[in-house]
Amino acid sequence: MIDLKFLRENPEIVKQNIKNKFQDQKLPLVDEVIALDLQSRQAKQEADSLRANRNTVSKQIGALMGQGKKEEAMALKEQVQKDAKRLEELEEQEKTLQEKVNQIMMTIPNIIDPSVPIGKDDSCNVEIEKFGEPIVPDFEIPYHTEIMERFCGIDLDAAGKVAGNGFYYLMGDIARLHSAVISYARDFMIDRGFTYCVPPFMIRSNVVTGVMSFDEMDAMMYKIEGEDLYLIGTSEHSMIGKFIDTINEEDKLPYTLTSYSPCFRKEKGAHGIEERGVYRIHQFEKQEMIVVCKPEESPMWYEKLWQNTVDLFRSLDVPVRTLECCSGDLADLKVKSCDVEAWSPRQKKYFEVGSCSNLGDAQARRLKIRVKGKDGKYFAHTLNNTVVAPPRMLIAFLENNLNPDGSVNIPEALRPYMGGKEKLEVVK
Repeated sequence: MIDLKFLRENPEIVKQNIKNKFQDQKLPLVDEVIALDLQSRQAKQEADSLRANRNTVSKQIGALMGQGKKEEAMALKEQVQKDAKRLEELEEQEKTLQEKVNQIMMTIPNIIDPSVPIGKDDSCNVEIEKFGEPIVPDFEIPYHTEIMERFCGIDLDAAGKVAGNGFYYLMGDIARLHSAVISYARDFMIDRGFTYCVPPFMIRSNVVTGVMSFDEMDAMMYKIEGEDLYLIGTSEHSMIGKFIDTINEEDKLPYTLTSYSPCFRKEKGAHGIEERGVYRIHQFEKQEMIVVCKPEESPMWYEKLWQNTVDLFRSLDVPVRTLECCSGDLADLKVKSCDVEAWSPRQKKYFEVGSCSNLGDAQARRLKIRVKGKDGKYFAHTLNNTVVAPPRMLIAFLENNLNPDGSVNIPEALRPYMGGKEKLEVVK
């Protein structure tokens, strides 16, 4: 959510930003919110005037009664009663107008960084850099579920009977590999100075609307029936929520946290061959990183965060690239974002395994995450990034470490988490 004062003073900049995000249907909202804000401020001004006048008149009534001027005092009392009724109307009007203003402000997209490429959708995203050599071996690489089945490592049919499509059972060495990757990612981030956390896996609606746009909420979140609780789609949601309505000492920033959680997503609109198996699912586990920092430090942390993911994947012998998200592919709260994509030797292309985002002060403004500095209070900046999200990461891992005989190499960094195993051997 952008600053209302900024919108009031720079409506054309806000409108151009909306155009850059190809959301022209939202252009009328800028003038609408300005008009509603003006009405709200006028109502407040009149209400403040009536309150001040009430205090003055109350003293006058007391003085007149003391002087025996009862008739004049009663006339003033009558005026106070009329003013009280008008004040009640104004307070209700101000509340209604403010709610309308807030509702609209929640749908107007954040101002994107000038460096963001302008484009309508993800087809306009721009490759930044490649890390590692993408290799296509001279033997056929099966679909990832077929690889897992060779190790008796997955059961989609049973999961379908138990929970439906989009769920899975991981078993044996594949389940162990899944947990090993999560544990390795945890320690990898701890070694980089991040504090490890396990957060709540459910959050209230005010936290949901504080961390994401309404469109994201509708497409992702599962609501707990009969309760004001939602299952988290990523631990970023509850980790940023941890700071709701807080005033943080400037000298304690930044907060650098890495968190584990299961994640639950509706995944509306999933389709196509790569949506089979464990590529796009309703439940998965993830290691996340989040930063709460001073505004001037968020660009630096943005660069550090995506680099962490690149370094982790390279330590597991998986080639990756970074992709700058264009304006039309940015969620409304994001200032800047890039995807980390892993190489798929089977598909002969890269696919997304993580996303790094700088949200500026949008989440902090919604959740009232403030910082107390020497020059007063201000809103913090928040950032988040995927460390690793198996089982999707397992697809890249298995394909890039597969041998012609069907076995899978275990990179040295991961062996302590796999009981010292150097290789997974085919079971069937």
